[in-house]
Amino acid sequence: MPRLETAEDLERARREIKKNIETRLRTEPLITVGMGTCGLAAGAGEVMEAIHEELSKRDLDVRVVAVGCIGMCSKEPLVDIQRAGEDRITYANVKADMVPRLIEEHLVNGRVVEEWVLGRVS
Repeated sequence: MPRLETAEDLERARREIKKNIETRLRTEPLITVGMGTCGLAAGAGEVMEAIHEELSKRDLDVRVVAVGCIGMCSKEPLVDIQRAGEDRITYANVKADMVPRLIEEHLVNGRVVEEWVLGRVS
């Protein structure tokens, strides 16, 4: 990124970054895994590993992001799945053995696994 010298440079960079993020959200699926201390203690590392294995096995190109504490420690591990252009769905108490079903039903077929949903963000 070039050096930002003026307020106009900063504003131009802000607009470009915002446009890139909006484009990615419309065109790429995203999986977010809470990997804070509480998530790790609850098994988020194993869940993250299962996600990568399942995506690799199915040859799916999905952006997977690890984040810190999401703030609901008793519901960890928390996993968000957002298909391109759709609501972000948060799943609670996710275990590694739940991952194949989440990938198949939600990510591949677009059917939210309602019994595991904690919340939705439009």
